[in-house]
Amino acid sequence: MHSATAKTLTTTQVLICGAAIATLSMGIRHGFGLWLQPLTQARDWTREAFSFAIAIQNISWGIAGIFAGMVADKFGALRVIMVGAVLYALGLIGMAWAPTPTLFAASAGVLIGIAQAGTTYAVIYGVIGRNVPAEQRSWAMGIAAAAGSFGQFLMVPLESFLINRFGWQESLVLLGLAALLMAPIALGLREPGFAGGAVARRDQTIVQALREAFRYPSFRLLMAGYFVCGFHLVFIGVHMPSYLKDKGLPPEVAGYALALIGLFNVFGTYGAGVLGQRFKKANILAFIYFARAVAIAVFVFAPLTPLSVYVFASAMGLLWLSTVPSTTAIVAQIFGVAHLSMLGGFIFLSHQIGSFMGVWLGGFVYDRTGSYDLVWYVAIALGVFAALINLPVDERAIARPGVATA
Repeated sequence: MHSATAKTLTTTQVLICGAAIATLSMGIRHGFGLWLQPLTQARDWTREAFSFAIAIQNISWGIAGIFAGMVADKFGALRVIMVGAVLYALGLIGMAWAPTPTLFAASAGVLIGIAQAGTTYAVIYGVIGRNVPAEQRSWAMGIAAAAGSFGQFLMVPLESFLINRFGWQESLVLLGLAALLMAPIALGLREPGFAGGAVARRDQTIVQALREAFRYPSFRLLMAGYFVCGFHLVFIGVHMPSYLKDKGLPPEVAGYALALIGLFNVFGTYGAGVLGQRFKKANILAFIYFARAVAIAVFVFAPLTPLSVYVFASAMGLLWLSTVPSTTAIVAQIFGVAHLSMLGGFIFLSHQIGSFMGVWLGGFVYDRTGSYDLVWYVAIALGVFAALINLPVDERAIARPGVATA
């Protein structure tokens, strides 16, 4: 990594700029489920066609995240975020006017997926890891994750308003313009150690870092747990509005539910970051995944009312992105921060494979059975599985004979 004597950004600057970017990027994406019904009805497409495009988005995000992390680790986050902002805007505009499912998948799927890779947690957390003292890292990552949650609370009702006020196509164009704001905000994350295109000096090559990580059992366990996290989040975020409407609840219930998830997620992610300073992070992750399984089971088997939806949304909000600061902080604690964005990108790829399965399986099962019930049951079982496999994760820094640890 860059020299220990190089200047770093202040913690306050990193958190303000990183939080603003996470708010916009995550806030926009969390509302995509609001477009499922108006878009598919206007285009006369199946729900599976929409779901497949969002599934492609998640896979594109995961794959591109690895390379975005490599570039950000080597050259700094500024360029990655600026390119991501432009691609985000182009993807949203393409999403509005794509005439076929294939072009819709190219814009909503590939373009926006790549854009999210460059404007979300893997890149932002790399900046935090390089510039925030280790004793404050879990807390700072909790702050950044909470900002993404606040983005959901702030943006989802706004997106619902835009759809109702201007129409589903025009609202996507307006969001595209909003996405461009991330580019000037990224100037606040221009790290002195990467000024003038300087390349970071590191004690390990990329290949050495990857070989070390994938040979380490705890890294593989974290990846498996993150698969489940992605499955839960994207299935619920995309399909719950349609699930509730199918059950006869008013459309505004879904909007309020998604907003509640975002609101309570602010507290959940911040709380997870604070608790990670005091308790074993693997135990925190195990609790989060098990609590998700319980919350989903109660929601599915209890009578469905607006109140039960709001209680479920609040509970899931506390557990929504609270896995993010704990998981990333464990990676930084084990392997150091020199390759943090890249290693975080690989773990996030597993998350996105889970996201692909969750969103696609939801549309596939619904189109063939007329119900989401089977996918809810799978989500419960996966929550228990993720809780169990996180318990044996070893958080201690890895021993590197002859190599100074970060």
